[in-house]
Amino acid sequence: MDVGFCLRSEAAGAMRTALMSAENLQLTLKAEPSQEERALTHTKRGPEETHKAGNEDLKEMLESNKESLKLEAMKRVVGLIAKGKNASELFPAVVKNVASKNIELKKLVYVYLVRYAEEQQDLALLSISTFQRALKEPNQFIRASALRVLSSIRVPIIVPIMMLAIKEAAADMSPYVRKTSAHAIQKLYSLDPDQKEQLIEVIEKLLKDKSTLVAGSVVVAFEEVCPDRIDLIHKNYRKLCNLLVDVEEWGQVVIISMLTRYARTQFTSPWKEGASFEENNEKAFYASDSEEKSERTEAEAYVMDPDHRLLLRNTKPLLQSRNTAVVMSVAQLYWHLAPRHEVNLVTKSLVRLLRSHREVQYIVLQNIATMSIQRKGMFEPYMKSFYVRSTDATHIKTLKLEILTNLANEANISTILREFQTYVKSQDKAFAAATIQAIGRCATNISEVTDTCLNGLVLLLSNRDETVVAESVVVIKKLLQTQPTQHSEIIKHMAKLFDNITVSMARASILWLMGEYCDRVPKIAPDVLRKMAKSFTAEEDIVKLQTVNLAAKLYLTNSKQTKLLTQYILNLGKYDQSYDIRDRTRFIRQLIVPNEKSGALNKYARRILLAPKPAPVLESAFKDRDRYQLGTLSHSLNSKASGYQELSDWPAVAPDQSVRNVEVVEPVQEWAPSVGKTKKLKSDDKFYSDNEEEKAEEESESSEGSSSSSSSSSGGGKMVADVYSRASFQVTAPSFGPVKTYELLHHMTGKGLSAKYHFPRQPCLHQPGMVAVQVTLSNGSDRSLEEIHVGDRSPASLNIHCFNTIERLEPEASVTVSMGIDFSDSTQAANFQLCTKEDGFSVSIQPAVGELLMPSSLSEQDFSREQGKLLGMNETSATVAMATANASSQAVKQRVLSVANVGEVPSGQDVAHSAPSISRRDVPPGPLVMKTLSSVLTTGSCRPSPRAPFIRDDGKRSRAET
Repeated sequence: MDVGFCLRSEAAGAMRTALMSAENLQLTLKAEPSQEERALTHTKRGPEETHKAGNEDLKEMLESNKESLKLEAMKRVVGLIAKGKNASELFPAVVKNVASKNIELKKLVYVYLVRYAEEQQDLALLSISTFQRALKEPNQFIRASALRVLSSIRVPIIVPIMMLAIKEAAADMSPYVRKTSAHAIQKLYSLDPDQKEQLIEVIEKLLKDKSTLVAGSVVVAFEEVCPDRIDLIHKNYRKLCNLLVDVEEWGQVVIISMLTRYARTQFTSPWKEGASFEENNEKAFYASDSEEKSERTEAEAYVMDPDHRLLLRNTKPLLQSRNTAVVMSVAQLYWHLAPRHEVNLVTKSLVRLLRSHREVQYIVLQNIATMSIQRKGMFEPYMKSFYVRSTDATHIKTLKLEILTNLANEANISTILREFQTYVKSQDKAFAAATIQAIGRCATNISEVTDTCLNGLVLLLSNRDETVVAESVVVIKKLLQTQPTQHSEIIKHMAKLFDNITVSMARASILWLMGEYCDRVPKIAPDVLRKMAKSFTAEEDIVKLQTVNLAAKLYLTNSKQTKLLTQYILNLGKYDQSYDIRDRTRFIRQLIVPNEKSGALNKYARRILLAPKPAPVLESAFKDRDRYQLGTLSHSLNSKASGYQELSDWPAVAPDQSVRNVEVVEPVQEWAPSVGKTKKLKSDDKFYSDNEEEKAEEESESSEGSSSSSSSSSGGGKMVADVYSRASFQVTAPSFGPVKTYELLHHMTGKGLSAKYHFPRQPCLHQPGMVAVQVTLSNGSDRSLEEIHVGDRSPASLNIHCFNTIERLEPEASVTVSMGIDFSDSTQAANFQLCTKEDGFSVSIQPAVGELLMPSSLSEQDFSREQGKLLGMNETSATVAMATANASSQAVKQRVLSVANVGEVPSGQDVAHSAPSISRRDVPPGPLVMKTLSSVLTTGSCRPSPRAPFIRDDGKRSRAET
C-alpha cells in the first residue's frame, strides 16, 4: 500500500510540474479524448446545430463582396427550399441582394422572396422601393418577379401600390408580365375585396389580350373575382374558343369550365324531345312556303347556334390531350352541352384514361359511373375495360363493380354474373360484400334473372366467410320482400343457419324475416324466439330490437305458444342498459298487452305491427350525383363544396347572339394613295354578269404589288405594305409539272410502317395559308397496324391540320391522306411524330422555297412595272442544268416547274420574265415575289440559271446571253 501511494504521489507531482511549465509558456494541455468521448461528442451535435452552422456559412457568403459567392449561396438556399427545409433565418441576408445588378442573382433572390415575403412582411416592406424600381427593368422576368413578390406581401397599407403595379403590368409589352398581373389580381382581391370594381376593369382589359399565355390566367382571375359578370365574356367568346387549342393545359381546364357555364346561359337546349336536329336553317332553293309550313307542323327542327357549334368543334381535338384533366373537362362539356348523339365521342377518351394512375382512375370512374346510369349504351362496347384486376385497390374495384352493375341488361347479364361469381371469392372482404350487393341490384333490375340470383345467394349462405354470409342474408331479405309467397323454403333454410351466423346485421335480418312472414313458418318462428330469449342479454342492440319486434308479432299471431316468452323478453328489455331498448320495450308492452292505461291503442296493434311493407328499391349510390357538374370536387364528394357554382338551366329562348359580334376596325391609311387604278368591288346584289365585260375590266385594270423575300426576289418594307392598298392578284391554277416524292419514314425505322410524301401544289382546303401535303402510308409488316395518327409536334406552336386517325391498316396495304402545314413562309422543317397504337416515330417535312408559293396571273406591263420597284432585299437562286439539244421552251418550262410552283407571263420579247407569286401566308392579297429567268451559254450545253423559277410563254427558245 505504501509503495502504491508513493508512486501515485510522484506521478501527481510530475503532472503539477508540467502544468506550471505550460502556464509559463502560455500553453494549454488537454488530454486526448477517448473513442467513447468522441462518439458522445458527435451524438450531442444534432441536426439543428448542423443546420445553424450551415446557415452561418450561407450568411457569410451572402454578405461577401464577391458576386460568385453570393450566386453560389443563393443556389444552395433555393435548393434548401426545394427540399422543404426552412430557410427563413436567411431573409435579412438575402433581401440585401435584391438590388444586385447580376440578373441571375436577382432572379434567385426573387424566388426566395416570393416564398418568404408573407412570413417576413416587416423586412419585405423595407424593400418596397426596390420592387417598384424593378417593375421598370428591361428584363421581363425581373419585372414579373418583382410584381409577384409585391403581391405576396399581404399588408393592407400597400394595396394602392399593388393596384398601380397591376394596372401597369396589364399594359406591359411582355405577355409573361401580363400573365403575372392576372395572377396578382387574385391575391389583391383576397387581401382587399373592396378593390373589386377596379380589378374588374383590369380583367376586362386582359380578356381582350390575344396571347395564349395570358388567356388561361385571366380566366382564373375572372372566375375568382367576378364569375357572374357573363357580359365580359360576350365579345371574347369566339376568341377564347379559337385560342383554346394553343393555351397551356391548366388554362384549358379553367377556360372549358367557364365556357360550359357560359353556354348554359346563352344557348337553347339541344336535348328537346321530338325535335329533329339540323346544323343550319337555310331553306332549300326551290322550297315553297306551304311545304315549309307542313314540315314545321310535323317536327320542330332544332337549329344549333353557330357559336354553340364553334365551342364543340374547337374542344373536340383536346380529347387527345396528354393531360387527363383536360380530357375530363372536355368530356364534361360534351355531357352538359352536346346533342345526345354526339356525347359518344368522349367515350373512347375516357376509357383511355383508365390506364393512368389510380388517383386518376378514381375520378374518371366516378364520372363514368354517373354517366352510365343515364346512358348505358355509351360504355357497353367497352365493358371489358371495367373488369376488375387483382392489382386494383378496393375503391377502384368498387367503382368498376358499380359501373358493371349499371351496364347490366338482358343481353349481357349472363356474362356479368359469371364475372361476379369470381369476385365473390376475392380475399378482399369489402369487395366481396359489395359484389353480393351488386348481384342483388341485378336481380331487382332484371326480372329474368331474379330466381337465378336468389339461388346463388342461398348457396353463399354455406360459405365459410362470415362477411359473405352476412351480406348474403341482408340481400336475400331485400329480395324476398319483392315476392315472399314463393320463397318460404329459403326462410326455413336461413332459420337453420341462424345459430352459426355471428354478424349482428345478418342475425337481425333473419329475425325480421321471421317476424314479417311468421304466418308462413308457424313452427319455426317460436323456436327461434326461444333461442333468442336465452341469449338476449349477450346480443347487440340491433339484434335485441328485432327480437322485441319478433316477440310482439308472434304474440299477436300465436299468443298461445309465445305469450310467456314475450313477457320474459319484455321484462329483460325493461331493465336493459340501452335506453333505446327500454323505450321500445315500454312502447310494445303498451301496444300489445291490453290494460286500462292502453285505451284504444290496443285495437290497432295488428295494423301497426303487421302492416304490409313496400319492397325496398336497390339503387346506385351515384343516382343523385348528376345534380353536380361532372369533374368537380362537389361531384366527387357528393356534397356541395365551397366555391362550387351550379350550372344554370337552359334558357327557353336564346339571348341575342349579336352581343358576341366584334367590330373589326380597319387600319387608318396614312400614306399617299397609289397611282394605278384599283379593282372595282363587285356588287353582291348583281346575280348575273357578262363574261365579256368582266374580261375587259380585268384587262384594263393594272395590278400593282410589292416584293417579298423569295427566289431571286427583292423588296422593301414600304412595298410590302403598299400592296394592300392596291388591287388583289388572282391566284391561278398550278401548271402541270413533275411530282417529286420524298421519303418520310423508312419501313425499317417505322417497324413495318413506311411513309412517303409529295406536294400536290393545290390550294389547301383546310386553311388558305397552309401548304397541302399528301402522305402515302404503307404497311410492310406481317401484322395489322392500328390507330395511325399524328402525335406531338415541334415546335409546339406549329400549325398542322392532321389527317383523321386511321383505325386499321392491313399488311401490304397502302393509303394516301392529306395534310395541311403552315410553314410561316419559312423553309424550316416541320417536325412531328407519326404514331401507331404501340409506337411513335419522329419524322420531318422539309419544304423547298418553291413549294411555299402560289402562281398568280399578271400582264407583262404590270410585271415590268412591279419589277422596277424592287429594292433588292432578298434573293434566292437555283441552277438547272440542261443539254443544248433539249433547251426548248417546253423543256425549260418543265425543268423550272420541277423547282417551284409558278405560272407564266406572256411576253413578246426574247428576255424571259416571270409571273408573280403570292406568299401563302397572305393569300390573297399578299406581298408579291417577282422572278426572272436568264440563261448562260456554255460549250456543249445551255445552263439556264433561274434566279427564280418562272418563264414567259413566247414560243421561242431562250436567248443566250454573253
